[in-house]
Amino acid sequence: MTTQPRSDAELAAQPAAYWTGLAYEALIAFTRARQAELGFTQPGYWLLRNLSPNDLSPDGRGMTVPELQQAMSTYLRPEDDVAAEAEDLLERGWLRRDDTGRLWITEAGDEARATPKRHAPAIRTHIHEGISDADYVTTVKVLQRMIRNTGGAVGQGLSFGSGRL
Repeated sequence: MTTQPRSDAELAAQPAAYWTGLAYEALIAFTRARQAELGFTQPGYWLLRNLSPNDLSPDGRGMTVPELQQAMSTYLRPEDDVAAEAEDLLERGWLRRDDTGRLWITEAGDEARATPKRHAPAIRTHIHEGISDADYVTTVKVLQRMIRNTGGAVGQGLSFGSGRL
């Protein structure tokens, strides 16, 4: 049985990768569970977002499954099956497939896409409960510094309000 470190010095000696890994898994599990309650999978939601001219699609053009996998490559998890997700959305009538195999969002799909986006602020509020904005900003800055210290690239980040979830 593992015991929690009792002092700040003990916490400071803990590996960052351990804690960031635990946080990542807990946050992903929580977010995906909230989306499942709304009748969505996270990858399915991302498919709709990437195909919507009202969201991430720059031109509203259809995309193939490999193109969608490439567009979402930085945030897909190994277990995410884009082809299976697309099939589910086709069955729901939220996507359609043209003769060339390109997927297009339907009007019903674009309406459905808005549902999780409306819930994103409440999910964020729950995750951030008891954490001041100042503490959160400090945490993000520390993580960005660790990324740079290890040769990683720090992007501009995401807007939770954007509905990325």
